[in-house]
Amino acid sequence: MSKKVAIIGAGPGGYVCAIRFAQLGADVTLFEKRDIGGTCLNRGCIPTKAMHKTAELYQELKHASDFGINVENYSLDPQKVFERKSGIVSTLVGGIDQLLKGNGVKLISAFAKLGKDRKITYNEGGEDREDTFDAVIIATGSEPALPPIKGADTEGVMNSDDLLNMVEIPESMIVLGGGVVAMEFASIYQALGTEVTVVVRSAILRMVDSEIVKRATPVLKKQGMAINVKSTPKNIEKTENGFKVTYEKGGKEETVEAQHVLVAMGRKSNIENIGLEEAGVVTERDYIKTDEFNKTSAEGIYAIGDVNGKSLLAHAAEHQGVAVAEYVMEGIHHREPLVPNCIFIIPEIASIGASEDELKEQGIEYKTSKFMMAANGKALSLGEPDGLVKVITDMDSKLLGVHIFGAHASDMIHEAILAIDKGMNVEDIKQVMHAHPTLPEAFYEAVLGIDGMAIHMVDKKRK
Repeated sequence: MSKKVAIIGAGPGGYVCAIRFAQLGADVTLFEKRDIGGTCLNRGCIPTKAMHKTAELYQELKHASDFGINVENYSLDPQKVFERKSGIVSTLVGGIDQLLKGNGVKLISAFAKLGKDRKITYNEGGEDREDTFDAVIIATGSEPALPPIKGADTEGVMNSDDLLNMVEIPESMIVLGGGVVAMEFASIYQALGTEVTVVVRSAILRMVDSEIVKRATPVLKKQGMAINVKSTPKNIEKTENGFKVTYEKGGKEETVEAQHVLVAMGRKSNIENIGLEEAGVVTERDYIKTDEFNKTSAEGIYAIGDVNGKSLLAHAAEHQGVAVAEYVMEGIHHREPLVPNCIFIIPEIASIGASEDELKEQGIEYKTSKFMMAANGKALSLGEPDGLVKVITDMDSKLLGVHIFGAHASDMIHEAILAIDKGMNVEDIKQVMHAHPTLPEAFYEAVLGIDGMAIHMVDKKRK
């Protein structure tokens, strides 16, 4: 007998989970009160990457003469930039809608509320309805958090959703926060011509290997970005020409003014008023508590993606969605995978596995090797010499972590993901021929450098 399954939320976790359940023979109902594709597709990953490409191209035009191309009188058309972004989003939303229909998933555009024994109540077409399911998967995602800063709720102060809806390129912008969202927007708008000032309480990109951040910071500053670390925002005030932010740094108060302010200091899970208490679902630190199977405390109810707090990344939500479907339908237990992280600043950062900071903190012995992108023929040909590949292994040369800063880092990282996931070591990678000239040769050289076998860099230990 087919299982009757409800999924609340049609973001990357929810719609992927729905399709996989349907493939396995379940009777699937997907509830979504807003947009198919959720934050990632409509207000996050996809629109920002569309803008990232525009920013990259605009930045490249500034250096076109380096390639022997003389370009005059080029300009940015903000309206077309945002039309292109919206067009890409619309195309992908339409594609997902067709995939859901093609797999027989019933999509209900309504707010769904949980009750006891997996009962869900909702309003469809003006009529209140209720239904009970064999399994319920909560995939309601997250939204920008409002930090406790005086004036953060002032009219005109933006979060990431607001910024993506703005059809203009600001002359100047203050970005409060140093995480992935903050730094991606800061980098994109800096490349598009906005004068960007970042104010962050501790350091930028704290989740990234500190050596990579140390290498990336001067590159961002060279592009014109002002970065104020160890600076605590205290107050946001509206001025005649925009906004003024007061922050504390080194025991002193300082101010900076700009046309706009973006507050990007974290996200919070969308779990309010969805009936968790009635359903018996326990929360912990504002997230739904789940086990290794993504089960909640309530029988037959699961939580995937941002709401369980394990990893606030779209690909993690997708992976959890597939894992839950296969566990519920076939009893398959997926192991917890390593989660890759890709950060779309210019140039990009991508990582997988342990950082050097983590290994030091844990007292684990390790070896490292770095290969600079400036020594890679393809990187030089692209005019993208900034960055490096850093490889970390254990003392037996088994890969533990890979961290990349440079052009196309988000593409290059996948070889490292596979290598670490499959427990490969330096000798395993050495046996794999890498095409020339390509950017992944930098990964190959960095790996060989662990044991002093790199060809295109000098092993300092041998000097």
